[in-house]
Amino acid sequence: MSRRVVKQVLKFTLPAGKAAPAPPVGPRLGQMGVNIMQFCKDFNAATAHYVDGTPLTTKVTAYTDRSASFKIRSPPVSYLLKKAAGVDKGANNPGNEVVGSVSLKHIYEIAVLKQKDHHLSHLSLEALCRCIMTTAKTCGIAVARATESQKALGTIVRPVPTNAQ
Repeated sequence: MSRRVVKQVLKFTLPAGKAAPAPPVGPRLGQMGVNIMQFCKDFNAATAHYVDGTPLTTKVTAYTDRSASFKIRSPPVSYLLKKAAGVDKGANNPGNEVVGSVSLKHIYEIAVLKQKDHHLSHLSLEALCRCIMTTAKTCGIAVARATESQKALGTIVRPVPTNAQ
């Protein structure tokens, strides 16, 4: 069995279900000699379960035998945060301007989704949540903390047992 030799690895951010032979996909894949129409059909079929237009980071590996393979990652964190906050774009002056807010539950759900990506699977949920909260801050999105009633119920923050000595 012969082994395929990698010619080049390309990274795109493509909208789900909307890959077309037009720029930026067509020219970049055409330079590598890849069948552009076949790539577009395969990509659109693989992203059919996403909402149309959702930006997806895609890593395309072009081989010397004019074939290609691709891996699709989940949507970017900034896109997911803006959707959760219900805003179209981030703040013009992050740190001084807040355009929306998300709850800790949203942060956790985004972390669970992102942990499924192969390149992030080694990170703990806590570390991913911290990274997502930092991204939210740079987008001008506030993270809503638990209210006193929620703390009393223990739904978000669980009480830490004290060690009696």
